[in-house]
This record gives sequence, structure tokens and C-alpha cells, in this order.
Amino acid sequence: MMTIATGTGTADGGRRAALVAAGITSALFVAGALGVVGMGMVGLARAADAAPVTRYTLDPAKSTLEFQFQQAGAQNKGKFTRYSVTLDFSPDNPATSKLDVVVETGSLDTGDKERDDTLKGADLLGIAKFPQARFTSTQITKTANGYDAVGKLTLRGVSRDMHVPFSFRTADEQGKPAGYLLGKTPIKRLDFGVGQGDWKSTEWVGNDVSVSYSLRLVPAAGH
Repeated sequence: MMTIATGTGTADGGRRAALVAAGITSALFVAGALGVVGMGMVGLARAADAAPVTRYTLDPAKSTLEFQFQQAGAQNKGKFTRYSVTLDFSPDNPATSKLDVVVETGSLDTGDKERDDTLKGADLLGIAKFPQARFTSTQITKTANGYDAVGKLTLRGVSRDMHVPFSFRTADEQGKPAGYLLGKTPIKRLDFGVGQGDWKSTEWVGNDVSVSYSLRLVPAAGH
């Protein structure tokens, strides 16, 4: 027997075909949109990775590295006069940035020679055996108040994790760029063995030391 297609069957087939076509078109549109978004995200990531990193070095004549401590119940302060700073910095991508600081501990100056000689001695900083202290960051992140450099401080041969918070701004000074890094961070001297023998006691010299830094940095040659 011959089967004759009715108008209803033809219409149903046409609707099914239209729905299939619409579904394919929608899927292609969504895939295309996701592809564009994905490419955009990759582009943004690449742009962040490609954010320029400037290497800065210290201008020692216009920088200070100071510390405060308590001695016999009174607040005292001192400074280091010889140290180096290298900052590879990208404000738009701090993850690519790095801070390295080397301090000549023998350059300590509290304004009192007798006290300076004691602090430089074997029971405290031990500069004859440990002439340098060094901080090297492993990560720099953006914070609400600026930036935070996380890394290792090595002092008197002991290395410990440390945070170095700082603010950073740039300035154009007579046509030449400069950067200003400022901040303060606490250190516990006994964590690094700065205090042997009688100096392990905090009766006369406190354990807490506050280190403050106001650094003028200039771009290294070629940056």
C-alpha cells in the first residue's frame, strides 16, 4: 500500500528541523562568545605578564635606614650608613617584582661609640663573623596601604621569614624619574641570636626592634 504524507506530518518535520537548526546556531553562538571571552582573558593575563618592570637602585645620599630599641627603660635609636637596595618593580603586576637589601652591620651608628662597640661585639651583632644582614623577597603583593614584600631576613647567620610593608611613589624631578619607598617593620632580636650570654636577658635591652626606612631610588642604567 502506498503511504501518502499528510500536511500535518510535513509541518511537524519542518518544526523539528527548525528547532534543530536553532539549537545548532545557539550552540555555535555560545561557543563563539566563550572563545572571545577566553581570548580576552588570555590577552589580559598576557598584558599583566608583560607589564614593564623597572629596576631601581639606591640613592644613599637621600635615604635613611634607622632602628629604635629600648635600653634601660628608655627609647634609643640608631642608623646604618652603608647598605644597598635593588628593587625590580612593576606597580601593575607586583607578582613580578623583587626587593633585595644588603646591610653592612658594622656601619651601625647610635651616636655613642661605647654602645656602638658593644652592639657590634660577638655577643650581639657579631660583625667580625657576620658582617652583613640581607633581606630578599620571594613575593610582593598589593595591600590596602601599599605593598608587602615577603621573604627571608638573614641576620647573624640566622634566616627567618619576614614581612617588609612599604609604600611606593614615583616622581619626575627636573626631568629625571625617581622612586620613594617608605615603611616600618618590627624585628625581635633574640629570634636571630642577637644577644648571647648576659645579653639574652631583656632586662636592659628590649627584644623588640623597630626598623624604619625612607629610601630614594633611581632607575638603573638601561631602565
